[in-house]
Amino acid sequence: MSERFAVWLQYLLPKQALTILAGKLASAEAGGLTTAVIRWFVGRYQVNMAEAANPDIASYPSFNQFFSRPLRAGARPLADAALICPVDGAISQFGPIRQDQIFQAKGHDYSTTALVGGDTAMATHYQNGFFATIYLSPRDYHRIHMPCDGRLLSMTYVPGALFSVNPATARGVPGLFARNERVVCEFDGPHGRFVLTLVGATIVGSMATTWHGVVNPPRPGRIQRWDYQDQHIVIGKGEEMGRFQLGSTVVLLFPQSTGLQFNQQWQPASPVRLGECMADMA
Repeated sequence: MSERFAVWLQYLLPKQALTILAGKLASAEAGGLTTAVIRWFVGRYQVNMAEAANPDIASYPSFNQFFSRPLRAGARPLADAALICPVDGAISQFGPIRQDQIFQAKGHDYSTTALVGGDTAMATHYQNGFFATIYLSPRDYHRIHMPCDGRLLSMTYVPGALFSVNPATARGVPGLFARNERVVCEFDGPHGRFVLTLVGATIVGSMATTWHGVVNPPRPGRIQRWDYQDQHIVIGKGEEMGRFQLGSTVVLLFPQSTGLQFNQQWQPASPVRLGECMADMA
């Protein structure tokens, strides 16, 4: 199947219905059938179960519990850096924000305002800043951790499409990451404010944060915003802040005046791991 045809096909598929069905199947506790599916998945995607806190495939009652499994202690040492990578995955894109434009793929950009759900005040803070888009493949660890200490300011649920977020779709669907369903979390950290966005995709059954729990479903079809500025919710560097049920992408935004030097070794398609250096003081 050609890349262009695969992208075109996604426009026709009932993506939300497939996602709802996948979520129900992934949460089902079907005994030996669940174990067989997990065992097939581990073999198909070469999942390293030695890194899991619980490596016993047969002990997971549902696929979701397997998929969002925690790592064993010490599996991801944290770099002594100002910002660390928040996930396992691969770099989709990484670089400067041009005014308010984020580079998606050749021929495609999207705006910070669109990404954060139309909040122009929030988006203005990141003009000419820096962004990182990291794709989590099916084989990756799917919990999301903090790149630095952060006090939670707000969380916004933005409804949207459910296209796949793999590299081929990023090349073929304009505005993909500002088009799909997403959860936008803004924090205040030691180097200023930053945004960590969880982007949904086809068959991503749900997205959750540690302070709220499951954000979706339900899918109300409208933007929802939670303001936490009158609360003192602080999450430390390297601590878990959220998770995907089935795989997706995270997009991070940093303002221009951070005083940080970002890791120049990060290039598109490069694999990255939770805890490695993303940026250090300039």
